[in-house]
Amino acid sequence: MSRRPRGRLRAWLATTLLAVGTLLFAGPAPARAEVVHARQQWLRDSQAGLFLHWGMRTSPGYTSCSAWEKAVTDGGWDADYWVGEAEKLHAKYLVLASFHSRLGYSRAWPSDIPGSCSTKRDFLGELISAADARGLKVLLYMTDDPQWHDEGGHEWLDSAAYSDYKGRDVDLTTRDGFGEFSYDNFVEVMRNYPKLSGFWIDNDNDYWIDHGLYEKVRADRPGWLLSNNNEDTPIMDTVSNEQKTGMSPAYDYPQAVWSPQPRLTEACFKLPSSGAWWYSGTDSAVDQALTLRRLIANSGSSVKSLMAETAQVNGRFPSKQEAFNNVAKTYLDAIWGSLNGTEGGGYSYGGLAPGAWNDGAHGVTTVSKADPDLHFVHVLTKPSGSTLTVRDNGYRAQRITDFRTGKQLSFSQGNGKITITGIADWDPYDTVLKVETDGRQGLIPANSMTASASSSASGHPASAVLDADPQGYWDNNTKLPVSLTFDLRSAKSIQYLAINQREWSVSYARSDTEQSARIRDYQIQVSSDGTDWGSAVKTGTLPSARGVQFIDIPATTKRYVRLTVNSTWAAATDTKRYKKLLIDEVRIGSGYAGKSS
Repeated sequence: MSRRPRGRLRAWLATTLLAVGTLLFAGPAPARAEVVHARQQWLRDSQAGLFLHWGMRTSPGYTSCSAWEKAVTDGGWDADYWVGEAEKLHAKYLVLASFHSRLGYSRAWPSDIPGSCSTKRDFLGELISAADARGLKVLLYMTDDPQWHDEGGHEWLDSAAYSDYKGRDVDLTTRDGFGEFSYDNFVEVMRNYPKLSGFWIDNDNDYWIDHGLYEKVRADRPGWLLSNNNEDTPIMDTVSNEQKTGMSPAYDYPQAVWSPQPRLTEACFKLPSSGAWWYSGTDSAVDQALTLRRLIANSGSSVKSLMAETAQVNGRFPSKQEAFNNVAKTYLDAIWGSLNGTEGGGYSYGGLAPGAWNDGAHGVTTVSKADPDLHFVHVLTKPSGSTLTVRDNGYRAQRITDFRTGKQLSFSQGNGKITITGIADWDPYDTVLKVETDGRQGLIPANSMTASASSSASGHPASAVLDADPQGYWDNNTKLPVSLTFDLRSAKSIQYLAINQREWSVSYARSDTEQSARIRDYQIQVSSDGTDWGSAVKTGTLPSARGVQFIDIPATTKRYVRLTVNSTWAAATDTKRYKKLLIDEVRIGSGYAGKSS
């Protein structure tokens, strides 16, 4: 099998990470917007994590820190149990959320800083050691929020004790006072737990920002990760998108994600179908099909799945969650080779097109990091018949097999599509097809053309759709209609355009103010001289969908191609995205790939 250069993003990531890794030896860099950094590599190599909300208010609930600690120990809490359950989910990291505003601000570790519950037993340290012994990472959840300080009629924060410690009055029930208290805890944790891998932070606190908390983390622990919940804070490594709903199909979580690659992105969701993020006394069911498909759909978009389970006081999960974990282990073991070591297909990493396929089929694709010619099709919703048709994105298929059984499947290829026939054994959750290819064919090299636009925002020119920088993109500066014109430098065959729009918005109308900033109505014109354009050779409407989108035109030979976007999907009520269009990459196909002989 041939080995061709990988996608522009993968190659750029490798070069950037190597350079940044070298710089680390010269000392920690100041905190800044670092979309890609060597410290992120372990998370980029992961597919999933386990989220643990567990503290004093875990049912039945305690108001005494010592009583809660005794109940935990007497119940047989063991860090190895959590690590083992995480491994069943194929998770590579755990996030411990005990210092949570709804769980009594419990610090499950010894602390010299008074102000809230702090245990004598070092549960955090034991978890870090157990995870490290098995190659897993631990992040510590930190809250910014004192508003639940007296939830349930009990005061969970001790301002008097903290004031004595500081030698002045500090009110922990205010955001500024709590910001100072939590800041001190960040610093103490950094000092005491060098094998921790970072912080998972629930939003921001002005005290942290004003006092340079993140800069201090970068200076003191340059290898640690910073993750933020629901906010794209530039200084953070990761953006976590919490408990999204309204997608169709419901498992396609990435439809609600608004962080463009190569930004590290996480989908954070509960496994129990109902109830709180923490154990409240009920053994809620886990929707097996929804959860497994969510994890796979996220992997197909290079989104990490942070799955929340509700540990009881003794640390064990309710029986229905334990049962799901056992099912997940067996199920994921069988297909892990199609997820582990891959990136989502149909984005800047290359790969076959994801999304809605033929006859009601829906799914995602993944592409091997080690072999860019090796692809996997994940059919999460099967078609009505025995045939599946997937857009090939220029890849010439060589061999297609059922990933589980190794059975070779019949297929044909033409007009930009791979059609696989005679599929009889559809899996109830994910039918995985292994697609071996000879690489991409028929794409006009980006360096053999130029791009210009009728409107561009400062710093985001049309040339960005042809460059090799995954952080670069063209911005239309909110002008519609708007045109992108490509000069191929000589007359060339033209068959289609493949467009990767920037994934900075949801792909459906979540609300009046959160909608899709993607191409809606368009037209294509061609010209021999760049002056006489004539009538459009193609007009149409693109779907509001993630991943690469295609515009096929009648085969022609011309020097110039013009894409005019007349409208986008966002309504005027979404003032942030209305008439706003960002495009990462445009490729022009001179012909379709054919089946390998």
